[in-house]
Amino acid sequence: MNWVLSLLLVSQIQIVRVKYNGGDWYNDPSIIPNMLREFQKRTGIETSPGEVVLSLNSPEIFFYPFLFITGHGKINLSEEEIKNLRKYLYSGGFVYADDDYGMDEYFRRLVAKAFPESKLILLPPDHEIYHCFYDLKNGLPKIHEHYKGPPEGYGLFINRRLALFYTYNSNISDGWADPDVHNDPPEKREEAFKMGVNIIYYAITH
Repeated sequence: MNWVLSLLLVSQIQIVRVKYNGGDWYNDPSIIPNMLREFQKRTGIETSPGEVVLSLNSPEIFFYPFLFITGHGKINLSEEEIKNLRKYLYSGGFVYADDDYGMDEYFRRLVAKAFPESKLILLPPDHEIYHCFYDLKNGLPKIHEHYKGPPEGYGLFINRRLALFYTYNSNISDGWADPDVHNDPPEKREEAFKMGVNIIYYAITH
């Protein structure tokens, strides 16, 4: 699918939440609508804040340039879903995955199986995704403390293009939830929204 045509068909920026077997892919239903409203307010780029939910075996994913994966624990994908994910990324799509605690080992295993020719690479703080709209001088912020140590942002590159961005020990998307869900302080929610704006902006401009 031609991505220019896809954007014309969608007409507004939308984010697809990926539905999968094994974990709570559906948690925090307010995060995508909130993030898209903030993205439109801050960038002036029109969005459609309603959430789209699709499985990776759906041909409809090719009408959307941005897929989002989150959850706690296991992610089980069928061979058909893995094949479609490969096709999606190789045809120009972008995936953002955020470990909501307990997803890391399963997600890394999935990526290794789906993309044996590539690997997740830790991105340095000066990577463009941290500076493309907001200048996040320290790189990836840490919204929730799940593990000891710094937050980590990983990239999967396909033909030199950052096609998949994965955040670990950061939980950016929890900061997009309604304020009373996690009771995060305003400054943490602001860090999360700034990072979210950068991720979406990077995805649609690359």
